[in-house]
Order: sequence, then structure tokens, then C-alpha cells
Amino acid sequence: MSKIITIGRQFGSGGRELGKRLAEAMGIGYFDREVISEIARKSGLAETYVNNFVEKRAGYYPITIGRTFYAPMTLQMDTEVYRAQTAAIRELAGRGDCVIIGRCADYILEDMHPVNLFVFSDMESRIARCRRKAPSDEHLTDNELRKKILAVDKSRAKYYEFYTGQTWGKMQHYHLCINTAGREIKALTPAVRAFVEA
Repeated sequence: MSKIITIGRQFGSGGRELGKRLAEAMGIGYFDREVISEIARKSGLAETYVNNFVEKRAGYYPITIGRTFYAPMTLQMDTEVYRAQTAAIRELAGRGDCVIIGRCADYILEDMHPVNLFVFSDMESRIARCRRKAPSDEHLTDNELRKKILAVDKSRAKYYEFYTGQTWGKMQHYHLCINTAGREIKALTPAVRAFVEA
């Protein structure tokens, strides 16, 4: 039986790093940005559009605003991208054991019985982690970083809720919720691996 792990995560919590380390430790596939490339290939759309849709747009307008010309066309395009995303994630998961980051993978792969993880942390730790990972030319204040973190989380929550009808980050949807506050991701990886493999 294949081992599929999905990871939902708050921005700046270290979920992406945990997923990568977990995949490396287990010797299995790791899919994050690769999902975007697959969606673009399946939909025929540019990766920049797909990335914008996945990270920022979905769920920001009500379905009932079909009175304008732009809204129904936009909704139709976004629906097509989500369908391509579903197909891409299912195809990647079908290749064998893997870790898939975000993008409603826990919901999309529900019938494949993945191990669903959610990674979170306190704001202080998230700001510190974002600062460590930031490009050298990024000079955001703590307040600006806090606003960015909250905006990304809000976007992820809206996206998840729009397409799944479920609450993003609700513990009942996950097998394990991991608080990374004040912890090194590298040090957490063996314990998470042990849980996943149990």
C-alpha cells in the first residue's frame, strides 16, 4: 500500500521544509512547485497564471456575480484550473509514495487515504523564519511581515474553503497537527517520520 502524505501549513511555519526533509528521509517523491507545472501542462495555461490562481485568486468573488462579463469568464477559467489541479495531484500521487504540499491535496486524495499533516506556529516564530528565508534584498519590518503572513494565510483559507467546503486548518481534518514554534524542523523530522510510518 502506497504512503501518501499531504501537508497543509501556515505561512512561515516551516511546513514546506518539513515536507522536503520528510520526503528525503523516507526516500519518496516530493511535490510542491511541480504541481504548478503539471497544472499548467494539463490546462494549457501559463505557469504564472496558474500560480496566481492557486496562491491568490480563488474564492475572492461570489459565484452569483455573473451579471458582469468578466466574472463568469474568470470563474470558468478558475474552475478549469482547479480541475487540472485535481488531475495533476491525482496523477502525481498515483506514481507512488510521496509528499504533496498544500493545494487541497488532503481533500482531493481523500479516497486514497493519505496521511494528512498540518503545520502551524506562533507569529513570533513565523516572522523569524520568514526573515531567515527572505531574499537578501527584502527589507520588511516586523509589522509588514506580520501583514504579509496574515494575508497569505487568509488567501489559503479562502482557497481551501471555496473548493472543499471545509475549514482550513481545522484539526479534525488532519492525522497530526505540528506546532513548530521554537523548534528546528530538522529535529522534528524523525518524530514525524515515525508517526507517518506507524
